[in-house]
Amino acid sequence: MLSKAKLNHLKELLIENDLDGCVMGPSHDVEYLAGIKPFADERFRGFFLLSDGRWFFICPELYYEDVRQALGQEAHIYIWSDTTGVMGAFERAEHDYKLQGKTIAVNDGIRAIDLIDMQRVINGEYVNGSDIFEELRLTKDEEEARYMAKAGEIADKTFEEIVKFIKPGISERQITNRIKELLIELGGEELSFNPIVASGLNSSKPHYNDDKRIIEEQDLVVLDFGCRYKGYCSDTSRTVFIGEPTEEQKKVYEICLRATTEAKKAVREGIAAEEVDKVARDIITQEGYGEYFICRTGHGIGLAVHEAPFIKAGNKQILRSGMCFSIEPGIYIPGKFGMRVEDIIMVDGDGSRSFNNSNREMIII
Repeated sequence: MLSKAKLNHLKELLIENDLDGCVMGPSHDVEYLAGIKPFADERFRGFFLLSDGRWFFICPELYYEDVRQALGQEAHIYIWSDTTGVMGAFERAEHDYKLQGKTIAVNDGIRAIDLIDMQRVINGEYVNGSDIFEELRLTKDEEEARYMAKAGEIADKTFEEIVKFIKPGISERQITNRIKELLIELGGEELSFNPIVASGLNSSKPHYNDDKRIIEEQDLVVLDFGCRYKGYCSDTSRTVFIGEPTEEQKKVYEICLRATTEAKKAVREGIAAEEVDKVARDIITQEGYGEYFICRTGHGIGLAVHEAPFIKAGNKQILRSGMCFSIEPGIYIPGKFGMRVEDIIMVDGDGSRSFNNSNREMIII
């Protein structure tokens, strides 16, 4: 159902940024405003909001029933068919709302080829609206926080169960499939992303996306997974060891865990995102592994598994209560191994809340 309060917030952001309007394609922005899931295909769909508060939707007839149900009977919806194409809908909208010459912010749900077609009819100035759409969803209220906490709890329970399943002789794919099953069995509505199971030498690749390797004795395994609950994401990483780890692996794990722990302690309202990154980065650098910390310390999370704020060097964005993000500093040594310990937290006044509480100590299977 369309949220008038959220729509009004977006209207205020348009006014603050001297924009005449915005257009949103299938995306988490539209899901946030109206509960319409971000399923995208080759057919143009667009939610237009003008800074004077008027709004309309361009929709292929294939999706009309769903959109009408979500937006309500008062919504002005321009319908187009596969036979006629979308250009006529653009023309009708331009005629009714006088959009020529307007400055219009575009979100990441609009395809470049559709924007080119739209510009032929609605000849305005189109600008990158990522900043205003990030601000729209940047802080979470208590209801959203409850959903994220529940998603985190499901991920924690999944980790408790998956460590009982991992053993030498099974494949990364078998572990991945079992994680997927557990996330749904334990209450998740769907996956927030395809799980990462990176074993042995594969663990030095932070976003490893294969699953063929067989688990061996003396391996380490990086697990990264999450689910959605009421649309909101969880995302957690843990590193486990098959047999006794080497002394270097023990040392690196302790450094990663300490970097995560201290960065979490640093989080509070009023400091810059880059300051949190610096806490983790300084620890890893001082221990001699700075060149192997090749990623940011964290990313925002909510309806999207990656969204603002980004916890990285150079990001001077000031943290505010309600911002949610990961803390996941890692060390990745090519040809040897990599590891990380990741939790999701929410800024809460002078500190933070953690949405992950599964075991962070070294686990040897």
